Amino acid sequence: MTAKQLTLHPGSMTLDDLRAIHAGGVHLTLPPSAYAAMQASAAMVQAAAAGDAPVYGVNTGFGKLASTRIDAPALDTLQLNLIRSHSVGVGEPLAPEVVRLMLATKAASLARGFSGVRNVVVDTLLAVFNAGLVPFVPSQGSVGASGDLAPLAHMTLALIGEGEFWVNVDGTGQRRPAASVLQAAGIAPLRLAAKEGLALINGTQTSASLALHAVLAFEPVLESALAIGALTVDAARGSDGPFDPRIHALRGQPGQIDVAQYYRALLSGSQIRASHQVGDDRVQDPYCLRCQPQVVGACLDQLRHAMLVLLREANAVTDNPLVFPASDGHEAAMLSGGNFHAEPVALAADGVALAIAEVGAIAERRIAMLIDSSVSRLPRS
Repeated sequence: MTAKQLTLHPGSMTLDDLRAIHAGGVHLTLPPSAYAAMQASAAMVQAAAAGDAPVYGVNTGFGKLASTRIDAPALDTLQLNLIRSHSVGVGEPLAPEVVRLMLATKAASLARGFSGVRNVVVDTLLAVFNAGLVPFVPSQGSVGASGDLAPLAHMTLALIGEGEFWVNVDGTGQRRPAASVLQAAGIAPLRLAAKEGLALINGTQTSASLALHAVLAFEPVLESALAIGALTVDAARGSDGPFDPRIHALRGQPGQIDVAQYYRALLSGSQIRASHQVGDDRVQDPYCLRCQPQVVGACLDQLRHAMLVLLREANAVTDNPLVFPASDGHEAAMLSGGNFHAEPVALAADGVALAIAEVGAIAERRIAMLIDSSVSRLPRS
């Protein structure tokens, strides 16, 4: 079956794009305009690598070795050793859906032209994706505080031909050496230049892809919850009064309003419910029936918020340092920052988990306990 063509627009991917990437079966391309921006930023990095001024991760070491200058002949080796040294993950491999998202969102991030990588880096990411190859990425070994260093290093190790791919052999998943898999697919192993190893492993693409995988997997569960909830009301001969729009308008929570509307639509025309409108001595339904818009609606709000955060993150540039051409009165610059920190992703994922796992004031009480505990440890004036 021919794969559907999908053009990645760096910085402007949609949720439908991410759903298609997650599901697989698409062939990714970039708009021609993306290549000029990448070439310009790569030229800035190459100039910095040849210059005298120290630039973090380009002609210096990393972390505590940031003040150590690296000689020009060793700059490419520096990037290669960075990948090797951080490929220390353990455990079962990440799901293919997660790795597909990692490849695509890393390509889209680098293609925005603020990372200083050559076109061939992004082309290799897309070639691996389009060939249906899944780098072997262990699921344990990174916390997202300095970027997803270990899992992205394993992804990159496969791109340069030193890692492994997870392939389907006779219906079973098996690890295969990257060099032979790339050769069979007609893909040249990537040779890293200045800053490119750092750009590939510094970022939030693993954290964001894991969270997106969870949220996308939860979407049909939420849809099923609505259908099951409506069926339960029908089976219990419940009332549709609790779903009256006037009730939910007074509270004003968007998810609650929408879920009530879904229940009204699902229950519309029910002969079971209609048969008990007269002569039924019950005054009101139990909580589990009439509070469904409040509970499921809150989950829907959290899901929507998480999707917005994760969509922003999938479109973001999150490596370091970042390369800025001259524009709007600013001189060209390479600036160190902290976009690699995955806190926005972590909080979005936590919000969804709490919405699903907690009911009523349980979560609120736990938050209060954490705040009380933190305040009690503050120094007294």
